[in-house]
Amino acid sequence: MTADRINPPELSPPTGFSHAVVATGTRLVFLAGQTALDTDGKIEGDTLPDQFEKALGNLLAALRAAGGTPADLARVTVYATDIEEYRAHAPELGGIWRRLAGRDYPAMAVVEVVRLWDDQAMVELDGFAVLP
Repeated sequence: MTADRINPPELSPPTGFSHAVVATGTRLVFLAGQTALDTDGKIEGDTLPDQFEKALGNLLAALRAAGGTPADLARVTVYATDIEEYRAHAPELGGIWRRLAGRDYPAMAVVEVVRLWDDQAMVELDGFAVLP
């Protein structure tokens, strides 16, 4: 995939995301929402950063199984049950993102939700990727 990340000067400088991604490739991979579920179907982690790391790891595992890499991500949506807590942990979450996925940021959004499918889940990530 080739990805042109576009961040126009008339918009606020992005931190940890790209305003637009023009992706050129031949295959689309739609990634289902991933929470901090372990292989036994139990939520792992008691803190938002712990759950974010596991959920992102799960999303990237699904992407790798489909033949992709983090650089192939074109769009990711983060669903958080507490946006203030998410903001409070944003620097740490950004560090987790960079360690697991690198600095080729997709277009992203963070949305606060009342709850997720699993009562203990604090965060869920979904998205899509464009593969060469």
